[in-house]
Amino acid sequence: MNRLYDFLRRHPTWVDSFWAVFLLLLSSGWLLASFSTPDPESGLPTREAERIASIPIALALSLVVALRRRAPNKMLLLATGTGLAQLITDVSTIPGDFALLVIVFTVASRHTRWASRLALVGCIAAPLLDTLRWWNPRAETLGNIFGWLFLTLVFVLAWVLGDSVRTRRAYYLQLEERARRLEKEREAQAKVAVAAERARIARELHDVVAHNVSVMVVQADGAAYVLDTAPDQARTALETISGTGRQALAEMRRLLGVLRTGDGARRDGDAYVPQPGVEQLADLVEQVRTAGLTVDFKVEGDPRPLPSGVELTAYRIIQEALTNSRKHGGPDVGANVRLNYGEDELTVIAEDDGRGARRELYEEGGDDGLGHGLIGMRERVGMVGGALEAGPRPGGGFRISAALPLKGAD
Repeated sequence: MNRLYDFLRRHPTWVDSFWAVFLLLLSSGWLLASFSTPDPESGLPTREAERIASIPIALALSLVVALRRRAPNKMLLLATGTGLAQLITDVSTIPGDFALLVIVFTVASRHTRWASRLALVGCIAAPLLDTLRWWNPRAETLGNIFGWLFLTLVFVLAWVLGDSVRTRRAYYLQLEERARRLEKEREAQAKVAVAAERARIARELHDVVAHNVSVMVVQADGAAYVLDTAPDQARTALETISGTGRQALAEMRRLLGVLRTGDGARRDGDAYVPQPGVEQLADLVEQVRTAGLTVDFKVEGDPRPLPSGVELTAYRIIQEALTNSRKHGGPDVGANVRLNYGEDELTVIAEDDGRGARRELYEEGGDDGLGHGLIGMRERVGMVGGALEAGPRPGGGFRISAALPLKGAD
């Protein structure tokens, strides 16, 4: 049964053709009955000219039903011309006139405005012309008027039903279009979210890898230099390399845990740990000092709990700044880090007295255009609504200053 329904839905013209043939058979039976019943009061045609004219009219009306969905506007014009031909040839109502109701419904259900309006005019004019053209003198005036009103009501009802179908169809199309648009918007938002998450993870990886690997490289160079002359110092450097490597692995596991879990917790082995914040800055500074960089660290103002986004941003800025000082500051470089708790913002200042970085390193992303340190800093600061200034210091060295707002920050 479902297969039959699907077949009929895919071939609507076949269905219409079936009903057109059925309507033509009814008209043929009506015409044949007129030969056996020549009584004028039977409503059947009695004149030879009327019978002959009924044949092309019945064929035309059947064609209207057969092609109503393939060419509704043309079939409306054909039905209009056929109705006028009935008036001219004095062919009264025949079974094929049911096609007029069908084409009125079909045209009203479509979106061609002029055709729908023409069909509505026909719904009002056709019953009136039919009543006036074939006025029944044997019936009372009230009976003829009642017949006219009933016929008009039937035609107008067919038009109203078709227009309701058109309105409902347009509503469904609008819903489908809205659903498609919302689906596209969701896909776009998902892509933006994925890109933002990738950028965030890239920044995290850069900060973790660049800092820890930089410490390990410095310690490895130092251990190689004093390996023969000061074995104890070499052993200490190797221990620092081992500890820094483990810390880097823990950070990497935490980032991979973000990718696996997708929630706010960070997995380190079997335990969940928070993102690094200002409380871990002392450990970070001590690690850098162990690597050979002299760092003066001060906290000014009244320390208080901060939004997690601000804490992570402050930590990563200082981590990246100290990493850059080791990489670009030259020998005997010293760094100064200040954390200032203001009423409305947290100010982070990291500067060194080294030789500083070349312009392309802090404005164009590195010699090869692939550096992400300061670019990542600006992105982090922008995400919490802050402002970042970075560049060479007057008199030598490099200075990074960030103002991170505390009100409204997540």
